[in-house]
Amino acid sequence: MSKIKCIIVEDEPLAVKVLSDYVSQVPFLELQCAFKDAILATDWLRQNETDLIFLDIHLPKLKGLAFLKTLTQPPAIIITTAYHQYAVEGFNLNVTDYLLKPFEFDRFMVAVNKVKRTQTEKQMPVEAQDSKDFIFLNVQKKKVKILFSEILYIESQREYVKIVTTKKQWISKMSTHEIENLLPGNLFKRIHRSFIVSMSKIDSYTAEDVEVNGVSIPVGRDYREVLKNL
Repeated sequence: MSKIKCIIVEDEPLAVKVLSDYVSQVPFLELQCAFKDAILATDWLRQNETDLIFLDIHLPKLKGLAFLKTLTQPPAIIITTAYHQYAVEGFNLNVTDYLLKPFEFDRFMVAVNKVKRTQTEKQMPVEAQDSKDFIFLNVQKKKVKILFSEILYIESQREYVKIVTTKKQWISKMSTHEIENLLPGNLFKRIHRSFIVSMSKIDSYTAEDVEVNGVSIPVGRDYREVLKNL
């Protein structure tokens, strides 16, 4: 399993140090950045992705829970705060865990192991799909069977994904990360934060874009290495 990438959003230097030290002791965690307020974190998330956010509630400028509500596709969230009264609201926002300061390393491990377990469960279908040539996706109130051989590309649309096939288009409520984990990696590659393409359906490409069935799809700067293997 790849490492779980995480960021810290916390305005207390001592709390940042404690969390950073805890993260450094866990082999499956990788700290990307720490931010003293949610505005800085928001700006960073526009261009970057993470798997987990350690989030304080009482932050300057924008409070932690208000920041969480602005995320259309939030990663796993672990609340870190000295105030217990926000626990119910936090769990209503589907946070993974709620750590009350000061917390010891063993309690920290309980929280991050929940994230690890969830990530592992999300990745399990990949192995299960190796021998299959299709997936079932939730479309409105039914499960729709979609053949891998018919998928042209997938586009992120905030909290939804649009699956464009040779026959029609489907809209499913899930994140790009989630559907990426359901697709066989040898057939589909992510070439942009918002796009996954079927490698066999690429008609032509440059360093900036690929053409699939007459549609030009941008190539993200961080994903250009993918095309070198074509």
